[in-house]
Amino acid sequence: MPLQGFLGNALLAGSCIAVASGLIGYFVVLRAQVFAGDALSHVAFTGALAAAAAGLDLRVGLFAATVAVALLLGVLSPPARPSTLRARLDDVSTGMVFVWVLGLGVLFLHLFNSGGSGSNGTLAARTLFGSIFSLTTGQAWLAAAIGVAIAVGLLAIGRPLLLASVDPPLAVAGGVPVRALGFAFLALLGLDAAEATQAVGALLLLGLLAAPAGAAHRLTASPYRGLALSALIALGATWVGLALSYWIGALPPGSAVTLVAVGFYALTILT
Repeated sequence: MPLQGFLGNALLAGSCIAVASGLIGYFVVLRAQVFAGDALSHVAFTGALAAAAAGLDLRVGLFAATVAVALLLGVLSPPARPSTLRARLDDVSTGMVFVWVLGLGVLFLHLFNSGGSGSNGTLAARTLFGSIFSLTTGQAWLAAAIGVAIAVGLLAIGRPLLLASVDPPLAVAGGVPVRALGFAFLALLGLDAAEATQAVGALLLLGLLAAPAGAAHRLTASPYRGLALSALIALGATWVGLALSYWIGALPPGSAVTLVAVGFYALTILT
């Protein structure tokens, strides 16, 4: 019998979000942009606070803020250069944006507290830790559709993005639009960060993005096998994490999913 109710909604949304995060995460690790993924998770919370302060749906703030800041990071990124220099410069620009976003978060938190909206306060708090068990059927299907769209979009640009990630100068010489691909990837990363916030929360988002991908990179050097492994590990971590949270009521689902994902990555280090 098919699962129904809140658990079925959580599995539907969580499965699609996990696959999208696993695929996106593989390129995040490959392109040394883990710090950018971490920054966007905090952008998600700031965007939610901004929407709450303005009395809007939190998802408006989530998606608008993460995609806008992701594209801003693309603007601040330098042209293709040797990987070590590129990563160092990207970290500097990402760090500056990170600080700026945290400052805005403090401002929106103050404005939000001044407004005294209790209902939005509960929703804003859930943004930090995830609220996947509270998704309605319509919200779950919407999350699943967005997850599938992200995965399809990434796979559509996957081959040239792989070359642009591994050897940017060669990709430029071959006519690959490296900078445009970088913008497209960051936009997809922003969308995934906003959507995955519902599953694991802004504070724990990096675990779902980086841990399965990091494990996949350690297990295989093949990019296509790595992509598949990263998606499968993220999916397995989500299923096991949701099951653990369902059985252990005191364990939040976001924490459980991240715990399983990080645990699997730890196993690849020990073996």
